[in-house]
Amino acid sequence: MIDLLSRIQEQFAQATRLLANTAEVLSPRIASAAELLVQCLLRDGKLLVCGNGGAAAEAQHLVAELQGRFRRTRPGLPAIALCADTATLTALANDYGYEEVFAKQVQALGHDGDTLVVFCSSGNSANILAAINAAQERGMAVVAMTGRRGGQTGELLSRADVHLCVPHDDVARVQEMHTLIIHCLCEAIDNMLLGEED
Repeated sequence: MIDLLSRIQEQFAQATRLLANTAEVLSPRIASAAELLVQCLLRDGKLLVCGNGGAAAEAQHLVAELQGRFRRTRPGLPAIALCADTATLTALANDYGYEEVFAKQVQALGHDGDTLVVFCSSGNSANILAAINAAQERGMAVVAMTGRRGGQTGELLSRADVHLCVPHDDVARVQEMHTLIIHCLCEAIDNMLLGEED
C-alpha cells in the first residue's frame, strides 16, 4: 500500500512540476493561438479539429466548449470535430486508408481563412501530418498541440502557424497539459469576443 500511495503522490508531483514548466514555456504561444483562433472566427472562418485516441477526446472536448459554452453564455462558435463521425471515418479509412481520414475531410470542408487544430502527443501520426498538408494546401492556418519534441508536425508548420509543444515525453502528462491549454484557449476566446469579466 505504501508503494501505491507513493506512486500516486509522485504522479501529482510530476504534474505539478510540468504545470509550472509548461506555463513558463508556452503561455505566450497559448496567447498567440487564442488570437489566431479569434481572428479566424471574426472573419467568419471555422475551426476543424482532430486527433487520435485520447487526442480525439481532446479534440471533441474543445469543440464541445466552443459550440456550447465554456464558462459564459454566448452564441455557439463554428467548430467541427473531424474524429467524431464514425460513418465518415470508417468510410474514408475503408476507401482511402486511415492516413487519409482527416485530410479528406479537410479537403471537403476546409477553406482559405479556416483553421485546423490538431492534437498529437508524438507529433508523428501519419493522418495528422496529412491533415496539416491538406490544410496548408487550402490556405488554412494550423494550431498544433504536441508533446515530446513536436516530431514531424513541428517540421511541417509555417511561421503563420502556432505550435504548442508540451515539454515532456510521457503521453499522460502531455494530455493533461493539453486539457489545461484547451481551457486557457476557451477562456481567452470568450474574453476576446465578449470582453473581460468584471
